Amino acid sequence: MIVSNRGPVSFRRGDDGELVARRGAGGLVSGLAPLVAGTSTSWLATAISDDDRAAVAGQKHQVIDADGLHARLLELDPDDYRMAYDVVCNATLWFVHHYLYDLARRPRFDDVWWQAWDAYGRVNEAFADEVADDAPEGAAILVQDYHLCLLAPALVARRPDLRLVHFSHTPFAAPELLAVLPTRARRELLHGMAAHHACGFHSARWAANFVASCEADGIAAPHTFVAPLGPDLADLAATATTDACRAEGAQLEAELAGRRLVLRVDRVELSKNLLRGFHAFDLLLEDHPEWREQVVFAAFVYPSREGLSDYLSYAQEVDGLVRRLNEKWATPGWTPILYDASDNYPRSVAALQRFDVLLVNPIRDGLNLVAKEGMLVNERDGLLALSPGAGAWDELGEHALEAHPYDLTGTAEALHQGLSIEGPERAALSAALRVAAGARTPADWLDDQLRAAANATG
Repeated sequence: MIVSNRGPVSFRRGDDGELVARRGAGGLVSGLAPLVAGTSTSWLATAISDDDRAAVAGQKHQVIDADGLHARLLELDPDDYRMAYDVVCNATLWFVHHYLYDLARRPRFDDVWWQAWDAYGRVNEAFADEVADDAPEGAAILVQDYHLCLLAPALVARRPDLRLVHFSHTPFAAPELLAVLPTRARRELLHGMAAHHACGFHSARWAANFVASCEADGIAAPHTFVAPLGPDLADLAATATTDACRAEGAQLEAELAGRRLVLRVDRVELSKNLLRGFHAFDLLLEDHPEWREQVVFAAFVYPSREGLSDYLSYAQEVDGLVRRLNEKWATPGWTPILYDASDNYPRSVAALQRFDVLLVNPIRDGLNLVAKEGMLVNERDGLLALSPGAGAWDELGEHALEAHPYDLTGTAEALHQGLSIEGPERAALSAALRVAAGARTPADWLDDQLRAAANATG
């Protein structure tokens, strides 16, 4: 059984007003769904939207069969879910693990926050009850991500026969950063994760931080394992060969007019470090005037967490910076930055095929699959400017150009290198990146979790 916040099925109203099931969104679904379709695996997730809740209202344990998947959507108290998801998951745990807090001002753990923490506990207990009621004897339960860190203790008490594996898709904070959380909440979080038989991470760094955080609070850590996710080449190829992708590629080529392309494909998300990426491009044009009118920086992005004020203000700041830099550098016939926040996936894939340098400079990232996908789909011996803060650095850093997340000068120089390297050296670097990026698949990642479950003891 797979247990996650977002699931493989969601609902919307059709033109006739009837509820229609469709494939759920997100990287977890796209990576896992093809692997478990047609198997006995069941997938438990949240009924997130009003249409989801309407589809399952009053129908406990209803199984939705779609595209070979056996999914169930759990109807939660809307207020509990909102507080757990917005306040605890997105505005607290995400910020702690990605080192995003301005600690002189935030966080502030007040009565409202503690109410949200209690709601987070109730959401996790509701998932635990559902799994306990429905999981087959001795089943492997693969719990995904920071939304469900408190599920295991109650589930182990009710169903000791189950083998529980938790996988974190985010980084994990080092003890001194995790200590930002109030003592009770931090210990409940660590006890909750430690109650699984095993905990998995995309990077050995995140696994080490988790173990160190457990030790700092005197908690016995469970078995940990490292299992980086690999790209889904079939899914990428299916998009890359569509008419829509080819049309977007032709349009992009017309806009570039033969120029070199620096690219980023990201969510508009604080940890992704978009602002410093644009500042580094500005510095590139300042320090290396030979690239003026010769290179375009395309940022194909999509909105994220628009219900949080921090994200809205960040998106506005990004928009403003792009406008100012285009006003500063643009000449007749050359717009230095192409910024598209329309979430156009075919255009993003077409751009990944075309880039000369892919910029991936997050402050911290659990993995960053785009860094791998870009190298595998690229057709121009593209190079990668990568932040050591990305989990993918462990696998790709040996062959990437370092884009330290806070070093604008260093990132500008990485872009300059990536644009300047030519001939056999470029081909060899790009080939090495492709080999490293394709070394693992989604099936490898799933197998690692199943192996951890099979080896569970105690």
